[in-house]
Amino acid sequence: MNLLDRSLGQIACDIPGATALFHRHKLDFCCGGGRSLREAAERRRLNAEELADALQQLADSNQGGTDWREVSRERLIDHILQRYHERHREQLPELIRLARRVEQVHGDRADCPLGLADFLAAMLQELESHMQKEEQILFPMLRQVGPGQVSGPITVMRSEHDQHGEALDELERLTHDFTPPTDACNTWRALFAGAAQLKQDLMQHIHLENNVLFVANAQA
Repeated sequence: MNLLDRSLGQIACDIPGATALFHRHKLDFCCGGGRSLREAAERRRLNAEELADALQQLADSNQGGTDWREVSRERLIDHILQRYHERHREQLPELIRLARRVEQVHGDRADCPLGLADFLAAMLQELESHMQKEEQILFPMLRQVGPGQVSGPITVMRSEHDQHGEALDELERLTHDFTPPTDACNTWRALFAGAAQLKQDLMQHIHLENNVLFVANAQA
């Protein structure tokens, strides 16, 4: 299996557990899923051969897991709605609440993530708008016809996915790579842990759409 020249998105689809490895090394397999492993590793100044070896070990271990390319579009859409759309609508309001609390109590500290609450509120607004477009327009169309017949709406969604990816980069910056101060209170720690989970979930969400659902050969 020649992994170095395969795209991150393809590897994420092919090898169960690959996305966890990509998260650890901050490799973008959703919006940047078209880059090869070699190119992505070079951008992050990582050893591509070591990454390929680790991925090969995952592939050889035959770990279980659903291959979403093998299920119907109907089932995949239902999974995205239940696992990610519903989850994001739970995550972001709670993160906003936690962020406002941290800013209120610790706003006088130099390391307080001032502005994070407003940033998360803007993320929620943008993501809610995006999800409604999918729920009301794109997904009903995809339940009827293949991705090749709705290329216009898919192009728009992919563009918005890129914007969500940029927002996640900014979220990482605002939270100092999701690392709270050593003396942070429990609310602060919960905020950063939740923000890290949001990033992981949203990246997986975008990956399933960009690299599986929107691909023309997805099953009807």
